[in-house]
Amino acid sequence: MALQDDPCSEVQVLLSFSTFSRPTTLPLGSGYEVLYETFLSVYGHHIDVLRKFIIQIYSDEWGQYIDFPKGFTILKKARLRLVPLQSEGTPLGNLTPDTTAFFCCDMQERFRPAIKYFEEIISVGQRLIHGAHLLGSPLIVSEQYPKGLGSTVPELDISAARLVYPKTKFSMILPEVEKVLAAFPEIRSVVLFGVETHVCIQQTALDLIGRGYEVHVVADSTSSRSMVDRMFALKRMAQLGVIITTSESVLLQLVADKEHPKFKAIQSIIKTSAPDSGLLLTA
Repeated sequence: MALQDDPCSEVQVLLSFSTFSRPTTLPLGSGYEVLYETFLSVYGHHIDVLRKFIIQIYSDEWGQYIDFPKGFTILKKARLRLVPLQSEGTPLGNLTPDTTAFFCCDMQERFRPAIKYFEEIISVGQRLIHGAHLLGSPLIVSEQYPKGLGSTVPELDISAARLVYPKTKFSMILPEVEKVLAAFPEIRSVVLFGVETHVCIQQTALDLIGRGYEVHVVADSTSSRSMVDRMFALKRMAQLGVIITTSESVLLQLVADKEHPKFKAIQSIIKTSAPDSGLLLTA
């Protein structure tokens, strides 16, 4: 629904939550309080365990949803969506192979010279991909405009991925990805890594949280061109409930026990520590 002037006392609004959307009208000048009450009246039965959420508006300028500015009121037709931030209680961050998916975001050849510590995050990314394959967790791989930016780097073996797909949107959450996730209803957590931290990683994490998934961003396999952008993106994501973690922590948490049948295989992956880099200084 395009944003345009509406001279009436009621404003047409499209409310969205997860995969649901519903058109409605709101009084001209409605702010947060009215929006919260309206969202809860429409979608409350879907979000009864969610304690915190934000409302975002679709921006024609940016072509994506953005946070409401302070003191915002609705004066035009608008698309609005509710984004849950955390579930009741504190997320435990537990990972199990059968409830976890791995998302590899835009680890492509043309980014190699521009992204800080790219060789290091590729090395760590391969550890994660290998671990996902050993443990049977689904892997989804995106490639940002591969016609111009190239395919996923050859160092990453993505041959067993459930989906490798091109995109132009920053977020990895597109219909084809949602279709794969729908085929794995047991998935509750997503391990996310790739580039760039402050763009595609951050937007993907926010979209996943908005759909009720717990997100683990792997700090030693996630980077940007600017370390300032990376640092503040990690801080923002952490404030919104994203778990910032490391590759070794993820892999060991997935096996959980020395007696796990895949423990020795995972141990062989992490026997050599992940490469040290300047990423650790700016996480």
